[in-house]
Amino acid sequence: MGLSTLIGVIAGILILGGAIILQGNYIIFVSLESLMIVLGGTIAGTMISFSFKEIIKIPALFRISLKDEKMGSSETIDILVKFAEKARKEGLLALEQDASEVEDSFLQRGIQLVVDGTDPELVRNILETKLVFLEERHEKGQSIFATMGKLSPAFGMIGTLIGLIHMLAQIEDPDALAAGMATALITTLYGALLANLFFIPVASNLKMRSEEEVLLKEVMIEGILSIQAGENPRIVEEKLNAFLADEKKKKAAEEEELETMVVGENA
Repeated sequence: MGLSTLIGVIAGILILGGAIILQGNYIIFVSLESLMIVLGGTIAGTMISFSFKEIIKIPALFRISLKDEKMGSSETIDILVKFAEKARKEGLLALEQDASEVEDSFLQRGIQLVVDGTDPELVRNILETKLVFLEERHEKGQSIFATMGKLSPAFGMIGTLIGLIHMLAQIEDPDALAAGMATALITTLYGALLANLFFIPVASNLKMRSEEEVLLKEVMIEGILSIQAGENPRIVEEKLNAFLADEKKKKAAEEEELETMVVGENA
């Protein structure tokens, strides 16, 4: 997913830039005033909407959208099955060393709780609480880019109004009239491009990554509790694969139902 994000951004810039260049006189599409209105206004509006602590995370959030997943579902299930095999043979305490070598802190914490002899219900409650906080953090990151995606076209329209006001104020001067019209149209263009080529796609990317990570963490919870219960490794593997498939089907059905409702409302 990370590579496709980078390719998509670069491809969009190259295709749109190439189309503009082929039209000739591409200099007319460059306007510092328009960029200041759209980008400056979007940044200012975002800073008003969110705390400074959240704003400074924007570069890190974008880097996250470019990275590939650290651990996939198949790899996670394999690790849990190996833990189940070792726990059946050597006991839960034998997992302590292996848990410390796991890269995923969520899985590491869960196995450590099991090794420490924590009650199964308490293990589930602790991990599900951590998962809730994880989702909340992810939603904040998504909302920052989603907000920027809403603000940039709006500031594009504000730039259009500024350009029209400038144009009407100099209506007797043909040169000033043309300059005002150019600013008006280019500002709208900048706002639409930033929103649809960058901000909204990145927000969608982060949302998809969040959903995949949450689903993976849910698989980890089920696997950890199965290991604690001493279930057969083969049963654990089948159970987790079935759980993963059922959750994906459930999410797909929910998305389809939501799309149907939206289409019905717009009809």
